[in-house]
Amino acid sequence: MPTLEEELRLDEEEARREAEYIREQLPLEIKAHFSDSDLFYLMDAIVDYYYESGILESDDEEVDIDLQQVADAITKSALKDKVGHFDPQEVFFVVQADLDFQLKSEE
Repeated sequence: MPTLEEELRLDEEEARREAEYIREQLPLEIKAHFSDSDLFYLMDAIVDYYYESGILESDDEEVDIDLQQVADAITKSALKDKVGHFDPQEVFFVVQADLDFQLKSEE
């Protein structure tokens, strides 16, 4: 069984792989708009949104996720948290890539 330190290291490595995957999926003209720090914030905000919305607690095998709604919500969260002003249309691509990464991880 891994120690807490090992678990944290593994989580950090997974987050880096996820951010790298997301960056690779973004359209070229959008890639430069997000720093690594921005991507990590957005990834956390996406998870928070899924928890708070109850999506993760659904018993349905297939859950319909409105990616634009997620993008709009986390864009508002970023403003409220004073992280920055993100274009919801650009954040949409991050949300989409994040979901793709999660689905590939489940396979």
